[in-house]
Amino acid sequence: MAAEAGLASARLALGWLVRGETRAHPTRFLLTALAIAVGVALGFAVHLVNASALQAFDGAVRGVNGAADLAVRASSPLGFDEALYPVIAQTEGVAGASPVVSLDATIGATRVTLLGLDAFRAMAVTPSLVGVADDIDTRSESPFAPDALYLSRAVLSDLGTGVGERVTVDANGRQVEMRVRGVLPGVAEGQRIGTLDIAAAQWLFDRLGRLDRIDLRLGNDPNGTRDRIAAQLPGDASLGGADEEAAQGNALSRAYRVNLDMLALVALVTGGFLVFSAQSLSVARRLRVFALIRTLGLPRGGVIAAVAAEGLVIGLVGSLVGLLGGWGLAVALLRWFGGDLGAGYFRDGAAGVAFQPAAALVFLLLGLAAALLGSILPARAASRAAPAAALKNTGDALDPRRSPPLAPALWLLGGGTALAFLPAVNGLPIFGFAAMALILAGGVAGVPWLLRRLLAPLLRRPPRAAPALLALRHVHGAPGEAATALCGIVASTALMIAMATMVTSFRVAVDDWLGDVLRADLYLRVESGAGFDSALQARLRAVPGVAAIDFSRQLPLSIRPGQPPVVLIARPVASEPATSLALISEAPATGDATPIWVSEPASRIYDWKLGQRITLPIGGATAFTVAGVWRDYARQQGAIAVRIEDYERLSGDGRRDEAAVTLQVGADVGRTGDALRGALGPELARSVSIAEPATLRRFALDLFDRSFAVTYLLEAVAILVGLAGVAATVSSQTVARIREFGMLRHIGVAPRQIVAMLGLEGALLGLVGALAGVLLGLGLSQVLIHVVNPQSFNWTMTTRVPIGTIVAVVAALALAATVTAMVAARRATARDAVLAVREDW
Repeated sequence: MAAEAGLASARLALGWLVRGETRAHPTRFLLTALAIAVGVALGFAVHLVNASALQAFDGAVRGVNGAADLAVRASSPLGFDEALYPVIAQTEGVAGASPVVSLDATIGATRVTLLGLDAFRAMAVTPSLVGVADDIDTRSESPFAPDALYLSRAVLSDLGTGVGERVTVDANGRQVEMRVRGVLPGVAEGQRIGTLDIAAAQWLFDRLGRLDRIDLRLGNDPNGTRDRIAAQLPGDASLGGADEEAAQGNALSRAYRVNLDMLALVALVTGGFLVFSAQSLSVARRLRVFALIRTLGLPRGGVIAAVAAEGLVIGLVGSLVGLLGGWGLAVALLRWFGGDLGAGYFRDGAAGVAFQPAAALVFLLLGLAAALLGSILPARAASRAAPAAALKNTGDALDPRRSPPLAPALWLLGGGTALAFLPAVNGLPIFGFAAMALILAGGVAGVPWLLRRLLAPLLRRPPRAAPALLALRHVHGAPGEAATALCGIVASTALMIAMATMVTSFRVAVDDWLGDVLRADLYLRVESGAGFDSALQARLRAVPGVAAIDFSRQLPLSIRPGQPPVVLIARPVASEPATSLALISEAPATGDATPIWVSEPASRIYDWKLGQRITLPIGGATAFTVAGVWRDYARQQGAIAVRIEDYERLSGDGRRDEAAVTLQVGADVGRTGDALRGALGPELARSVSIAEPATLRRFALDLFDRSFAVTYLLEAVAILVGLAGVAATVSSQTVARIREFGMLRHIGVAPRQIVAMLGLEGALLGLVGALAGVLLGLGLSQVLIHVVNPQSFNWTMTTRVPIGTIVAVVAALALAATVTAMVAARRATARDAVLAVREDW
């Protein structure tokens, strides 16, 4: 009976504490819940957008590949010899084979994947890609007519055309007028695909004798058949399925997505620190209340349960609101930035938000965990206080005469530093992110020690003004209380400064690199089509005002299954490669091997070393020697530079798709550009862009800013959450000291002096928090720049500190803390001094 009565009393006490605190301080409850909501919303939104983009990309890949079990694919857009088809079709275990010519095409303003198929063979292997006449006027026409075209309903909708109408198809440098004979009923909604007879595709679009793919249906021994096919493949073809192709897009964007997820969770981490700060101040304010109810029979665990229950309510409300906000934010992000959030990884954005219940549950639990951890830690400290002592004391937990402990901070910082030296896990900087978490925790733990060290010189020559002296002694004498108020500020500032430093360093590095590589006066690029043939190259060289033109060729080259293709750049390379490539390192020349120069990302992804001999699918399978490593910030998947003459000798491809034009001294850029466009002819001029270096540089930096637009947004949210934390913690701390202000009023301190004192305290807290956050952020930025970034994107750079951003952040935090403290002081000193002090008697 007594146990039941005790349990009922405990429940009553818990309910009274939780409900009473929520009713007494609704603003604090809403602010802390909002901090959790912001973190959950950002993380959930980024995850939904990424999942939607990958789902749309995977659907597009599978739509283009049909239902084939396996496919032989060309390693480059040059394709492979069609003589391989009968060899593969007759391989033991192959139940069906369908040859395919695949082209990137445009019809009007719509980009279409154009597939040349043998309809009879495709019906047995990839029936979803076989077109059906959808109009009575076209059913009597031959399905093998050279101008017969079948389009998916998404393409017809984009073009606003119908079956039976004629359209102009632009692919591989050829423009061909074709008639829409029917539709592709087996293609999923939203897929933009067109098909035609394979012979027509080869003839009309200059692909005679070449194939891009052989779709396969396997028999009863798929593993053995796969091995037999692989043994017969030439060097310019590889074997894989839709899973491998989808994995390429996933691998290309994975690091970007993971980093965005981590950055989005920064706001949630900051929210957890703000919950800790608010709950710590709340617990300190109610220390005597906890002591009282403990003397009345509430066990030590009851105090923890009461504060944990508050945190659970905060976390539940914040997480639910965050999930709803995250869904809305994901819809907006897809509309504004696309499925890849502006990074340019996918050609088409995700069609819509794909809700994921499992992810929603994970982010709900993360929000609850952040709020609970932020509540339980101060509750444990309160539960360990002796009731009798707590009834008389609500001061700082640290003895003002003793130096705050530094060992825990050093252990955390040391552990984080050690983790930063560990390698990536499966291509992801797992230990890098763990290192940042430990360093952040260590930095926050070291704030009391730093606070004492920063303020000690000021106390050696104390100010004469009473408000300044009182403010200085209070902050110096209560470093634990100040650290509690500052933890959210320090965390958000550190993470924001770290990201700003990384982005600034990256942007400056890209800008400097563009200045090194854009050395010509004009640049020509074929946006779509076959490119510049030898006759056109000669005409362009003869244009008045042109001193020299360096023609080059770029094409994707698949090297490893599941890995995005590298970019092969065939270009003129000087006898001294450092003059034409941004070389990082080079090997001594060897006369018996064809040299190539690999980009820094390529060398990291494929572990290529200087002087190493490697085989590439160029001209079958050719051995090359790595002659140097060059800096390249444009192609994350890697790039390989080869001399143009070596490329043409090995591949037989004489086409070029880029040109760097050097003008004669005194030649006018505008007139020469017009003359070059005239030499191209009216048809090709429409598909060739001509730009000056400044234009290309501006375009590249604009693309960089779009890629990091979401990063800038997340940084802004993090600092806003930090500023809200400044306001909430300083205000709560001020309200909790009403009795102190009453005592000061009794001994003759004027209200305006109390306001000035609190304003100075706020300024000190803001400045110290900002300084600690900046120092910690600069340390975290080194992990981002030298660990996370190279392990994620395979790029290296030097650190560039954003001085302007740092000054603005420090000023904003100091101003916010000062203004908030002064506003709260006016409200706190409005009470009668006697009423404030009477509670102590």
